[in-house]
Amino acid sequence: MNKDQKQLLITQLDKKLASFSEARKERLPGEGWLHAIRTSLGMTMKQLGLRLDITPQAIKDIERREKDGSITMQRLKEIAAALDLQLVYALVPKNGTLERMIEERAYEKAKEIVIKTAHSMKLENQGLKGSSIEAAIESRAQKLKNELPKNLWN
Repeated sequence: MNKDQKQLLITQLDKKLASFSEARKERLPGEGWLHAIRTSLGMTMKQLGLRLDITPQAIKDIERREKDGSITMQRLKEIAAALDLQLVYALVPKNGTLERMIEERAYEKAKEIVIKTAHSMKLENQGLKGSSIEAAIESRAQKLKNELPKNLWN
């Protein structure tokens, strides 16, 4: 994949993930989404169990597993279908966008590289000044961001 294709992919993914940005702020209801939705619909465990051909105890176990994070995606899809819902999930950046993640990582990596190089140059009495170091970091970060080398995330 060339750099233009990579950039296009990042831009497209950021657009898709933007619709989930508000959901990122939502907190899991105390007893989990399944329990919250089932009870808000006025549906008993027995009634939901009948839709899935499982016992009320199995529903209780499923709700517990959802709450503690050990439920499978497949099981969530099955329960959602039984409730006439659709499971929607996404992996979203904690802070902003994928583009921002890349920019921040490129800057960190560039800083490591430039500081190491500046130190070597200083030992050889060829040191860089502060503003030159910052300019070199910015330049290197931009290059890393554009190229997206495999070692960016090392």
